Amino acid sequence: MSDPRSLNLTLKIWRQKNRKTKGQFEIYQVKDISTGASFLEMLDTLNEQLIRDDKEPVAFDHDCREGICGTCSMYINGRAHGPDSGITTCQLHMRMFTDGQTIVIEPFRSVAFPVIKDLITDRSAFDRIMAAGGFISVNTSGNTLDANAIAVPKEDADKSMDAASCISCGACVASCPNGAAMLFVGAKVSHFALLPQGKVEARRRVLNMVKAMDDEGFGNCSVIGACEIECPKLISLDNIARLNREYMSAWLDTQ
Repeated sequence: MSDPRSLNLTLKIWRQKNRKTKGQFEIYQVKDISTGASFLEMLDTLNEQLIRDDKEPVAFDHDCREGICGTCSMYINGRAHGPDSGITTCQLHMRMFTDGQTIVIEPFRSVAFPVIKDLITDRSAFDRIMAAGGFISVNTSGNTLDANAIAVPKEDADKSMDAASCISCGACVASCPNGAAMLFVGAKVSHFALLPQGKVEARRRVLNMVKAMDDEGFGNCSVIGACEIECPKLISLDNIARLNREYMSAWLDTQ
């Protein structure tokens, strides 16, 4: 049976026309929001209300609405993806809020994530880091070796798959006071560093990805741990430690 309760809320939302203009918070009221609705459904309701009033709707990113793609990233009441753990914004439900509450909604804040409009940020910096080395090169011109033919210890395979679960949402960057992307890069490096298929290009990969991360303007990690807490996929800080080891080993090999 669905929850019959409903909420009346005050929304304090960041509005910004584009990355070149100065933004500001604007306040809206929404009523009779079901506690069973998702956070994005609540924003849909707000936008329908704004359109009826001939006002510009709030721009926000979304795609799968199933916690898979990570595009729905928002900073809600001081937390990346809002007041719950192990979820993306689209998986946040209104039962996490109380009637009459004020909800502050912002885009992810980072020099490397400039605002495109309202709650939408440009996170293509992550794409450029991946392009710098987040892949393995495979010769497909002939008969390639089946991946399952390479024996991988189960513990390594499990750790690699845990790292691969990163959805590149940017919550780690948004929640880090330094604006560091080390958890993201650590997860992407660990994904391959733990597998034999990734060891061929391991040195070049980690050096190039760390350089790309620095070039994008991300901050340095000081092991505060907020990234792990707010990550919707609960990526472990162990991946940052592994990134540091991989980087130091690669750097020493170049000396």
